[in-house]
Amino acid sequence: MSEIRVAVAGVGNCTSSLVQGKYYYRDLKVKEGEVIPGLMHPEIGGYKVSDISVVVAFDIDSRKVGKDLSEAIWGAPNCTAKFVDVPHTGVKVLMGPVLDGVTEHLKKYVEVSDQPPVGDVNEVARILKENKVDVLVNNLPTASEEASWFYAEAALKAGAGIVNGIPVLIANNPEFAKRALAAKVPIVGDDYKSQLGGTILDRDLLSLCIQRGIKITKSYQLNYGGNTDFWNLTDWQRGKTKHASKKKGVDAVMTYDAPFSVNVSQLDVLDDDKICRIEIWGENFGGTPLKMEAKLHLVDSPNSAGVMVDGIRCCKLALDRGIGGVLESPSSYLSKSAPIQYASDTEAREKMDEYIAGKRER
Repeated sequence: MSEIRVAVAGVGNCTSSLVQGKYYYRDLKVKEGEVIPGLMHPEIGGYKVSDISVVVAFDIDSRKVGKDLSEAIWGAPNCTAKFVDVPHTGVKVLMGPVLDGVTEHLKKYVEVSDQPPVGDVNEVARILKENKVDVLVNNLPTASEEASWFYAEAALKAGAGIVNGIPVLIANNPEFAKRALAAKVPIVGDDYKSQLGGTILDRDLLSLCIQRGIKITKSYQLNYGGNTDFWNLTDWQRGKTKHASKKKGVDAVMTYDAPFSVNVSQLDVLDDDKICRIEIWGENFGGTPLKMEAKLHLVDSPNSAGVMVDGIRCCKLALDRGIGGVLESPSSYLSKSAPIQYASDTEAREKMDEYIAGKRER
């Protein structure tokens, strides 16, 4: 298959994991029925993870701007795991517009470059076209509303698909979705669900309780980690969209109302590790009490990259088929705040696989 040419907005930990993935899975030979660590779909429409090439990258940190992507992905404050060597790519990180991407709160970790930004939306669209970009991936900090829409508009003008990894409601915006449909620009979003994260685990545990006749009375989800995304989320104004996105993902499996709380904390010493703690209270036979506790510990950013590579390949498949607009089936499986939510991830996976096989248009 031909390569999938990708542009990334934000060269943080998630982008580092994505770039590493190309080389980690480069020599992968897929055998039927074999389980490949970290891949939900070793191939999508004939495309492998190694077919994904980041050819354009935007950031605003002085430790990344102007550097080759292979160097920039290790620039501070990035702190994710290195699982493969990345050779020189020849892709120089461009200075994007700051807009609302960096708050005073985030300046604790981010050093804004004094280089002039690349230009307006039309200039970014030109860069995407010149580099024959197939898909633009939004890996900006959570709540970068203005900056996210800047890149989304540029992608639309350039005819590039969009994978929106943060809880800015791009796929959920009816007007933008309509314009993308007319322009044959596919969208996957909003907000990565993560391969096996707190939301996935929480949904499955709640579904199990409902199936087994347990009356859920209350539950909570506590997430803590050390990367800049966790620091960003501790600012309530920045974190409220993530809280809402997580709640939307959990609410989709509930058949009745029960109190649910979610919170995020940051601990520097954890670097890119994430720990999620879930507790569910309920009533069993005869109204007797039940309490369930779960703890998940993982490296945060590769957990998103495993979803990102599927979103990118689903977008490319839509471009090949001449399909635009929100890809509802892939979005439902890959995103917390997908426009269409299914009660179970099993159903969402079936819908996505039908899309890949060409049995569903989107």
